[in-house]
Amino acid sequence: MTSSKGRWPKLDPEIGVEDAVLLILEWLGEQGVDAMMRIDAERLGAGEPPWTFFASGGPLPHGLRADGASAGECLGRALAHLRDAGLPVLF
Repeated sequence: MTSSKGRWPKLDPEIGVEDAVLLILEWLGEQGVDAMMRIDAERLGAGEPPWTFFASGGPLPHGLRADGASAGECLGRALAHLRDAGLPVLF
């Protein structure tokens, strides 16, 4: 992992993964990965999973996408995909 540059607070495991989203996105950027997480109001209104995570570039051989009904579900799926792709995300 690259230098933390003093940004990494100690995370409370009881607060949920949503509180780490910005830190994870920043860490991915430091690894050369373009990433974003968004909510789609149209999908929310249609009863579809509105949260989407997308990442590509850097050490990822292909882009990856994860969808979820909540921010936590979406990010949890994204973290599993990132780890399967060989990125050692520490959160």
